Amino acid sequence: MIIRHALRRLRAANWPTISVRSLVLTFILMLSAGALPARAIEIEKIVSPGGITAWLVQDHQNPIINVQFSFRGGSTGDPVGKEGLADFVSGMLDEGAGDLDSQAFARRLEKASISLRFSAGLESFGGRLRTLVRVQDEAVDLLRLALSAPRFDPQPLDRVRNQILVGLRRAAENPDHIAEETMSRKFFPNHPYGRPSGGTPETIKAIGRDDMLGFVKTRLAKDNLYLGVVGDITPAALGQLLDKAFGHLPGKSVAVAVADVSPITSGETIVVRKPVSQSAILFGHEGILRHDPDFYSAFVINYVLGGGAFNSRLWIEVREKRGLAYSVGTSLQALDHGSLLMGSAGTDNARVAETLKLVRAEWQRVARDGITAKELDDAKRYLTGSYALRFTSSGRIARMLVGLQLQRFGPDYIDKRNGYINAVTLVDAKRVAARLLQPSKLTVVVVGQPEGVTELKATAPR
Repeated sequence: MIIRHALRRLRAANWPTISVRSLVLTFILMLSAGALPARAIEIEKIVSPGGITAWLVQDHQNPIINVQFSFRGGSTGDPVGKEGLADFVSGMLDEGAGDLDSQAFARRLEKASISLRFSAGLESFGGRLRTLVRVQDEAVDLLRLALSAPRFDPQPLDRVRNQILVGLRRAAENPDHIAEETMSRKFFPNHPYGRPSGGTPETIKAIGRDDMLGFVKTRLAKDNLYLGVVGDITPAALGQLLDKAFGHLPGKSVAVAVADVSPITSGETIVVRKPVSQSAILFGHEGILRHDPDFYSAFVINYVLGGGAFNSRLWIEVREKRGLAYSVGTSLQALDHGSLLMGSAGTDNARVAETLKLVRAEWQRVARDGITAKELDDAKRYLTGSYALRFTSSGRIARMLVGLQLQRFGPDYIDKRNGYINAVTLVDAKRVAARLLQPSKLTVVVVGQPEGVTELKATAPR
């Protein structure tokens, strides 16, 4: 669901167990070691003889090829009553294909040191192939089989299903997971964003082999395929690889219509009572879409408010000055059909009320006054200077290449991106802060036994 994807990004930005000194030192070392990649990357747009397009970054230092691939359309396209289908299929595509059963397929991968992984997101489904050049033909053949002739045999299907069910049972007792589900249902009650992307025990049990075959047949096609390749390969050789791996796919996918949507945010506080000593807190409202002209101003505002880890206002006010929460932060999440500005915190039940009071006060303050010139300069410096850290491995670069395509950017975005951030002015930041931050619509979910929290709307965990 959308909340979980937003929080993965948010929690990655909060480093509560790392000291400031060690983190700054690590950052300086990484930046000095990786400052060149973003500028040095040369992206080539390759079209295979069969008409398949990919973005390529040649890297001939090591005899390794990384292929990242995504098909537009993820769990938001799961049929009602079959939620979790995309995620389930992603766990099954490497469990046997063609004449190879699950064990034989795994042995082929292991023997040749080939890494093949699949994953499902909200709005994309894909995977990664990593192989040595000397065994690339075998790697490509296994990828082709997985996409074109998956077996979905009964034994591995039951095993993977049971693994998913165990994970769902564990998640059902996790306060963070409960908060995420509650918030998603509240924000998007009649939209795929509000449905459980990983499914429920009932929907996972309802998914069968025919559902999976139908997913592969209708959702994995050339017209919704995006590819990023980094490694020891030439454009001509890549063209042949692309046709061998993906040339068998249908030309057209069966599109699943997903409506644009705004979250329902009424400013209420929802409490899910659960007997735990520490409460999980989520808060948020609508954000700004990725191609909105105000996105980069909003990006800077989010960094100052809560996205900048220990440099953010929320971290300083809630964690550093008062020690109220173990972690606190915000994340701007823009997807294809909607957007959110989300925040989270974790604290003792006795400190929830004071933590929420400070969060709301800072939300109001930034909305009213904007940010300072120093905060703007510091945010720009960090957001532009740290960009190079996204290009420190070929695997990360390949993921970036696909991500840019899914977001409908061109290959020149890498060169232009920092310019967009540096163009944000203090006037822009103040105007967009007033637009982005809506204190009256800030909706809160607390899972735990919070003390002193008013305006409750009590619910019970499912």
